Amino acid sequence: MSVNSNDTSGQGMIVNPKPKADNQDWDGDEADRADRLRFEEEQAMIREQSEARAAAKALAERNLAERNLAERNASEAAKNAE
Repeated sequence: MSVNSNDTSGQGMIVNPKPKADNQDWDGDEADRADRLRFEEEQAMIREQSEARAAAKALAERNLAERNLAERNASEAAKNAE
């Protein structure tokens, strides 16, 4: 079987299954709205988790800096006491 460039069998063609007049709410049905809502909720959860991790990291860095400062102060106090 020979296939030429002007093959009109329709194979491989993308066809809109509904006429344009019936296609008005194609992207706005309840399932699409539910999917968008779920996506937005997932994105909000990801943002909250990211912010929580960033806050925990900042707190850990602050605690480490405070501990290092306290150790330096204690070391200097011990040197001055000698």
